[in-house]
Amino acid sequence: MKRMKVKRTIVANIFKPNVMKIMIMGLIWESTVGIFSRGERTEFEASSDLECGSVDWSHYFANADNLGYSQINHKRISLDLWKLTSQKLIESFPLDPIKENYVRQVRDCIFSSVQPEPFKSAVKLVAVSKEVVEDLLDLDVSVTETKEFIQFVSGAQILPGSVPLAHRYGGHQFGVWAGQLGDGRAHLLGAYINRHGTRWELQLKGSGKTPYSRDGDGRAVLRSSIREFLCSEALNYLGIPTSRAASLVVSNDNVKRDQFYNGSVKNEKGAVVLRVAKSWFRFGSLEILAHSGETELLRTLVDFIIKQYFPFINATNSNRYLDFFSQVVTDTSYLIAHWMSVGFAHGVCNTDNFSVLSVTLDYGPFGFMDFYDPNFVPNTSDDEGRYKIGNQANVGRYNLDKLRKALTPLLDSNQQLSAEQILQDYPDLYHIKFMELFKAKLGLFGRDKNDDYLIKYLLKLMEDTRADFTMTFRQLSEITQQQLEAHSIPEEYWALQDIARHTKFFPWVNLYLSRLNKNIVDSDEARRTRMQSINPRYILRNWMAESAIKKAEGNDFSEVHLLQKILCYPFNKQTEAEEAGYSSHPPPWARELRVSCSS
Repeated sequence: MKRMKVKRTIVANIFKPNVMKIMIMGLIWESTVGIFSRGERTEFEASSDLECGSVDWSHYFANADNLGYSQINHKRISLDLWKLTSQKLIESFPLDPIKENYVRQVRDCIFSSVQPEPFKSAVKLVAVSKEVVEDLLDLDVSVTETKEFIQFVSGAQILPGSVPLAHRYGGHQFGVWAGQLGDGRAHLLGAYINRHGTRWELQLKGSGKTPYSRDGDGRAVLRSSIREFLCSEALNYLGIPTSRAASLVVSNDNVKRDQFYNGSVKNEKGAVVLRVAKSWFRFGSLEILAHSGETELLRTLVDFIIKQYFPFINATNSNRYLDFFSQVVTDTSYLIAHWMSVGFAHGVCNTDNFSVLSVTLDYGPFGFMDFYDPNFVPNTSDDEGRYKIGNQANVGRYNLDKLRKALTPLLDSNQQLSAEQILQDYPDLYHIKFMELFKAKLGLFGRDKNDDYLIKYLLKLMEDTRADFTMTFRQLSEITQQQLEAHSIPEEYWALQDIARHTKFFPWVNLYLSRLNKNIVDSDEARRTRMQSINPRYILRNWMAESAIKKAEGNDFSEVHLLQKILCYPFNKQTEAEEAGYSSHPPPWARELRVSCSS
């Protein structure tokens, strides 16, 4: 069978078990540059040269008549004529026939229809993404100040056309099949097609119980909701595919949580995030159907996903499921590589948290690494370190193998063998992309046989000296070639001073300078400008999020707003960020911070 080519070249590879260690010095990293293989121009890219969220869209028009969704020609200043619809999902899939909302095992459907549970106390809107509201959802940001909007994003008001749905899915959690999982505290409100013709699905998180709540209360607390709101937006501005966060509301309802599972239960404030993504289907969406023997429903779901989200795949071709799998393999390898490029550890890389569209989903106990450590584990609930940052690429392959097995009922014997061969390309896809992007982080052009060694060498120096990952690369982007040649590290480049303690750092510098000199038609100013555009100065470090959370728990959301503003421009030096210490050595207390699955 001829493999489908979609704006990429897959390197032929005969898989051997002993090459599955897809790591460089225990870890494979990549940069934030490059375009995902699907070849789309993302809305982030389209607006990256404009002021964050301040765009005049009056000249945009979209004819939505044939799309089956809302008709929008300009930003709405109220919700009166702004419409959602659940029609496509309801018409495409059978719904759970049981209408009562109680925890149970569900079969033969993709969604259950269930209403959100409003908070008992008054709610307060504490954060809004202006870009999401105005660019993605075609609403003037002034709408967010209305009572109707606050009721909508807190689950207290259902708009016309919306049929709230909870999605049924399963998943492998920490390497074990967990059975039915599903949206235990999330409600899919419906879909919206904006003036660009892009379809977005709106989902509330923390909005009450569903048939999939298991032992949960259907709620999310303020601290975890702040982290999700800030990080999903931060990753977007780093150029990493992700779900988006439109708004964050907080209540005075008490939600009991044992944050570190040590018996210390306390009351926390309940909160709801309005999340936005092109789709919320994940690997586990297919797994639950395969495990339950619901083959025809599995076929219906995969055909829907292909037709809706992979238009370049021939939906009538007998090999469409292989083409779909091949694309997800490539895109997943690229997504994880982009995580690694900024030192991001997802924390809970279960199959139910992996998107079939290869966007970052479900922000829980994530963490951006401070000092370089391949064994960094942000999640204190991960006792064995399964999802440590250095193992994310391997876990990606594990999850893709579970997706392959979920597709098996749709494949004949020859196609099943082809699917195995497709997955064998994953290590090469990941490593080749890593080298391409990581060289860009170092400002390198072209290819050189020693590039692998140069990168491994630097990572080893960083590991030995516990050098700050983000600022080492950022300061290499800022220091001049003349200063490097003189082996002179100014005091302001504190991360480089840390790594310069290693006796082999300046020998590495000499190799690096020699490699830079091989760049054709380049200047030092161009190199620094180029590198600064892909190596962020600011990331959402855990200590920064924690500082904002502590203030917010006292009803002071000023640092939440500050971080939202700063992280909108992670590559630009900003006075407020410098004054707040966001590019300085992390404070000593940051080392004691812990996050868990409790949210």
